[in-house]
Amino acid sequence: MRMVIAIAFGLVAAASATVVAQDMKGSADHPLIPRYEGSEIRVFKTSAFEEYRLITSKILKRKGEEEADTFTRLEGKVTHRLYRAPKDRSALEVFRNYEGALQKAGFVPVFACQQNDCGQWFNGAMNPGTRYNGLIYGGQQRYLAAKLARPEGDVYVSLYATSFEPENRTFLVLDVIELQGMEQRMVVLEAGEMEKSIARDGRVAIYGILFDFDKADIKAESKEQIDQLGALLKKSGDLQVIIVGHTDGKGAFDYNLSLSQRRAQAVVSALSSAHGIKPNRMTAAGAGMISPVASNRTEEGRAKNRRVEIVERYTGK
Repeated sequence: MRMVIAIAFGLVAAASATVVAQDMKGSADHPLIPRYEGSEIRVFKTSAFEEYRLITSKILKRKGEEEADTFTRLEGKVTHRLYRAPKDRSALEVFRNYEGALQKAGFVPVFACQQNDCGQWFNGAMNPGTRYNGLIYGGQQRYLAAKLARPEGDVYVSLYATSFEPENRTFLVLDVIELQGMEQRMVVLEAGEMEKSIARDGRVAIYGILFDFDKADIKAESKEQIDQLGALLKKSGDLQVIIVGHTDGKGAFDYNLSLSQRRAQAVVSALSSAHGIKPNRMTAAGAGMISPVASNRTEEGRAKNRRVEIVERYTGK
């Protein structure tokens, strides 16, 4: 059986000048995953830090109604590629070649399905940017989610192969998610700065309190900001505050509302246990996604929307 996918990992396959010229400008293969020989990159997108819902189960319900365990939520660098395979190559052949290449690279399958076994609503549940009009899903589609464990950070792959009816060609969607922490560019606000903002605006937004992804556990690197907030509340003994958790616009409304409430409560608990602030001076509230300060259409905007706000609870005394 002829293997037509490049064998050398970490290097782009030696493709002809014609094929390379047809790649989308600025695109390239991923260093860990070579291309199927003769394929071309028709769509290429990359984000330094993004949320990704990796499908890890059959999709039996419409978009927005899926079960929570249908996906594994990931955060990190995401690269998206749409490859068009050469003529007369089936989705099965292209897919099997990639399966073998991923196995050689050390990836371990997490979930796989094919054709109608993927579920009636499978394609509708795929991440934005991976759905294209004209693809024949049920009859030809094949999907694989796989993981590569690395000391510097795990890598996940979402691999989807199917056919495109007008061209009678196989197309392959390859999303690579490299887990990593977001680059921190938000400066820790000192107690004096927060005091001025609250006196002027009645509130202050804090970006230095970080949480584990999809959880209400405060990360260790948040200590400096928690300490500054504790210092403010100790200095201003009469100050009562509402600690409000905010999320970005991704995910289900009710889920984000609950998550933001739990995160706000975690901040209250940390201030009470680590700094002795009386719980009756603090009220935890979750706003979820309902009060954005930037557009949720970009990662930069979503990063601004994920925050904790300290709101003065003025009692009139």
